[in-house]
Amino acid sequence: QLQLVESGGGLVQAGGSLRLSCVASGFSLEYYAIGWFRQAPGEEREAVSCIDTSSGRAQYRTSVKDRFTISRDNTKNTVFLQMNSLKPEDTGIYLCAAAARCMWLGSTHTDYWGQGTQVTVSS
Repeated sequence: QLQLVESGGGLVQAGGSLRLSCVASGFSLEYYAIGWFRQAPGEEREAVSCIDTSSGRAQYRTSVKDRFTISRDNTKNTVFLQMNSLKPEDTGIYLCAAAARCMWLGSTHTDYWGQGTQVTVSS
C-alpha cells in the first residue's frame, strides 16, 4: 500500500518543541519533494515547508523561518519537521505530501498525502 504516515504531534506549551515524522511505505521518498502543510480549524490549508529531492534545498513560510527545520533521511524513508519556539498560532493538523517538485505540492500534481497529526500549542 502506497502511503505517507505522520507522527510526533501532541500538546505542548508555547515555547516548546515537537519533532514530526513523515514515513513513506510502498515507495521511496528519495525521488520526491516532500512538503509539510497545516490546517487550523476554520482556516485554509497552508504550506509550511518543503524539501527538494537530491539538492535537499529547503523552503519555509515566513512565519516559521528560524523556528522550524525540515530534513530528510532517505535511509529511513522519512522526512522530519523539527519545530522549536512553538506559538499558539502554530496549532493545527500537520500533513505531509509528496510530489515531483516543491512547486507542485498542494496542486493536482501532488502524488501522495498523509492523514495528518494534530499539533496543539497552549498559551
